[in-house]
Amino acid sequence: MVVLNRIYTKTGDDGTTALGTGERRPKYDLRIEAYGTVDETNAAIGVVRLHTSDLPELDAMLGRIQNDLFDLGADLAVPEREGKAERLRVVTSQ
Repeated sequence: MVVLNRIYTKTGDDGTTALGTGERRPKYDLRIEAYGTVDETNAAIGVVRLHTSDLPELDAMLGRIQNDLFDLGADLAVPEREGKAERLRVVTSQ
């Protein structure tokens, strides 16, 4: 059995976390909250699919939703990709 006594990266100790681009954002940033929520939703759908695998139409629909959620999570974590139009625009009120 593997025993993991200490797991830490030290980079989040200042209250920030990194986007996929390496850009640092506060842990309370709405983008971080959003992709965490998307990830949790995707995980919940995965559990539902385990219990509804005998319903192929529902499973296929949920699979498509999961694929869209993976794309959304990637867009949130890496909002700008070189050579690609951004599918997600974050608008903040001033």
